Amino acid sequence: PPPREVCTEMVKKNKIKSLDNDDDGGAEEEEPDFSDPEDFVEDITEEELLGDLLRQKPKETDGVESVIIVDGVPSVGAERLEKLKNVVRKIFKEFGTIINEFYPTNEDGKTKGYIFLEFKDRAAADEAVRQRNNYKLDKQHTFLCNLFTDFDKYEDIPEEFVAPVPQPYKDMGNMSYYLLDENCFDQFSIIYDGGTTTAIYLNAVPEAIEVAKRERWTETYVRWSPRGTYLATFHGKGIALWGGEEFRQVQKFSHPGVQFIDFSPCEKYIVTFSPHVDQRSEEPQSIIVWDVRSGLKKRAFNAERPPVWPVFKWSNDDKYFARIGEDVLSVYETPSFGLLDKKSIKVLGIKDFSWSPTDNILAYWIAEDKDVPAKVSLVSIPSREETRTKNLFNVADCKMHWQKCGDYLCVKVARYAKAKREKNEIKYSGIYYNFEIFHMREKGIPVDSLEIKENIQAFAWEPVNNKFGIISGEPPTVNVTFFQVNKGQAPSELKKLEKRPCNNLFWSPQGQFVVLAGLRNMSGALEFIDTKDFQVMMSTEHFMATDIEWDPTGRYVASCVSWWGHKVDNAYWLWSFQGKILKRQTVDKFCQLLWRPRPPSLLTAQDIKDIKKNMKKYTASFEVQDKMRYSKASREIIEKRQKQMLTFTEYRQKMIEKFEDDKEQRLCLRGGQDTDTLTSNENDFEEETVEFLVKKETVIVDE
Repeated sequence: PPPREVCTEMVKKNKIKSLDNDDDGGAEEEEPDFSDPEDFVEDITEEELLGDLLRQKPKETDGVESVIIVDGVPSVGAERLEKLKNVVRKIFKEFGTIINEFYPTNEDGKTKGYIFLEFKDRAAADEAVRQRNNYKLDKQHTFLCNLFTDFDKYEDIPEEFVAPVPQPYKDMGNMSYYLLDENCFDQFSIIYDGGTTTAIYLNAVPEAIEVAKRERWTETYVRWSPRGTYLATFHGKGIALWGGEEFRQVQKFSHPGVQFIDFSPCEKYIVTFSPHVDQRSEEPQSIIVWDVRSGLKKRAFNAERPPVWPVFKWSNDDKYFARIGEDVLSVYETPSFGLLDKKSIKVLGIKDFSWSPTDNILAYWIAEDKDVPAKVSLVSIPSREETRTKNLFNVADCKMHWQKCGDYLCVKVARYAKAKREKNEIKYSGIYYNFEIFHMREKGIPVDSLEIKENIQAFAWEPVNNKFGIISGEPPTVNVTFFQVNKGQAPSELKKLEKRPCNNLFWSPQGQFVVLAGLRNMSGALEFIDTKDFQVMMSTEHFMATDIEWDPTGRYVASCVSWWGHKVDNAYWLWSFQGKILKRQTVDKFCQLLWRPRPPSLLTAQDIKDIKKNMKKYTASFEVQDKMRYSKASREIIEKRQKQMLTFTEYRQKMIEKFEDDKEQRLCLRGGQDTDTLTSNENDFEEETVEFLVKKETVIVDE
């Protein structure tokens, strides 16, 4: 803005001009003095006065923020320049439109080995530098890419190195304290009061113990991290992580409008997604990957339209994460967060993919195209070696299901008898299903096929063994079938349970036990089954149940009626793994229950085998502990009841004394009539006997 003196001079000139044009031709009046006194101190900033104009003020970097410099380009003459330009355009075209390009040349007409490329915006330029820096064009040429604006930044580097100031250590306490509970009780979180109250409980016996409770702890819902270290809460301005014995805030991530999050399996990173962010901004803001411990933003991405969550899927060791693009599978590596080998994997027609839960192996499937069949492929990362493929015919859709231990992959294939194209859609008829089961631990990865003619409602692997269950058919003839995967032969049917009122099956995290549940639009029927001999341990129901949650040890199951899905009878019930009801807890506007996860066990497979073998030796000590715990609980209950009885007796005696003290006042009010006892006024009544005929009956007596 112009200085105050200039503004004053302009006002004077305008005043003089207006006086000159005055028709009356009057004499010029004395001008007021607009200058500030000598001791005047300005208390209004230019940002406050002219904020809108200042934001439009041109910057030195305007026009060059979207320009990059590429070094290491081949030096060619004029006759080969156009060919070089086509090669460069092809390499950089995926990052956006190249508005301008400049190839400097020397005196003899040859290019100097570096070029300037201008993209449509800063985001495209950043992405080009990130993905094409150190790009190997051929054996002699490797691109070195930098932003044009980076040169000023690097020129201003001071001559002397100044070490960064070390940050003080912030003690977060023992973040894994919950694993030290001597009784191995698990924690769970609940949200109730329509989402306004969040509480954490310890699932102790016989009564749960409240660990923490806060109002407005989250604005929507909560999520535990995969290993249970952090509790994530959602807020309008971002995400907060809580942990430790007192559930203090340990980290926060600023991302306005965030609605979804996803942790990496080892809890090193967290992905936040705000679906309503303006995609036209220069910097991507929809999806952000953060470092959990430092809270630093590692990289941001734009979202697809319509968005599909999760956008990224992580490898089991947090080293890689991947997403699907148009005919490409982009695999990124950490901690650089750049594309693996600086380029995506081209896969024409790719529809979906999934990581192995234990190995760096990607499984993806490709839709069929005219005469080319659909295909399922397994690819090792980072080598990109294709280890197994399987061609599939007449495919309408595929779903991939990994067994938790990574031993098997099941691809549920929906196949059709006929396909008809209508406008831009393909309609399928005569749908039936195939299960293609990949044996990941066997040589050559053999594949077994299993055909099911009925509609498939649910599929689930047993987490730690080689069984799986499916729910097939349509109500009321819904069947549940269990299969076992065998080495060298097709899966064998173990048991078929017919006409079951269920639409979901939930395996215990430790395997063997399974709950069949009819949720939401069904009656809430529950069946607890031991798949060792397929004995139905308990058939019961939790009316209008919406969710089933196993605790991480496989000892307890929670059935819930969420206020988010059903507005009445909101409650959670706790069951033993055998189906014995342990607790019925009705909670006003109950919304969500989540068990706190546990990290993977440090015990080896042999250790677990030895423990199971010697279980009888441990059982006796566990039974003693249970009796002591219940006797302690009984003693506490008796003491509690005695205390309540004593309180009542004292209150009753106090009221009797007050009643006696008020007797004279009662007599006065009732004219001297004592009405304190039932016999107090019996002399005031006269007894009268009234006889009346009740029944007349004639009986003939034989002589």
